[in-house]
Amino acid sequence: MSLMIGDNSVVSIHYKLSDNDGNVIDTSEGVEPLTYLHGVGNLIPGLEKELLGKVENDALTVKVQPAEGYGEIIEELIESVPKVAIQGVDNIEAGMSFEAKNPNGDMQRIVVKKVEGDMVTVDANHPLAGVELNFDVTIISVREATEEEIAHGHVH
Repeated sequence: MSLMIGDNSVVSIHYKLSDNDGNVIDTSEGVEPLTYLHGVGNLIPGLEKELLGKVENDALTVKVQPAEGYGEIIEELIESVPKVAIQGVDNIEAGMSFEAKNPNGDMQRIVVKKVEGDMVTVDANHPLAGVELNFDVTIISVREATEEEIAHGHVH
């Protein structure tokens, strides 16, 4: 009998992630499958929820709404800052991304949306915020996690 995916299962999957236009955002094709510990937040909630109860060799297509993916776009995370605030870069252009400290002192990724004169519009939302995510998933294997994996919250 096949082991069903549940909390503290170690699961290996092959996946293809695409947007609604069919553009592939990420895939495990041609590389090792993604192996994760189920039930501890290692996957986005919408995908993890759909994998619950599935077994080895199951294949499924899942559409994840932004609220259960990388969140909705938060307008407060898009702001204009003076060019001088971005240090160490001579030629700032739209599309560039940087690591920056947020007000809490945590590192976050920001993307330059546009440059106008001495001002730069930056976006600290996750690049996939507000995007519906389409996953094609095949479950390669399911096993019980070890006590050490459960304690550490990830696969060894």
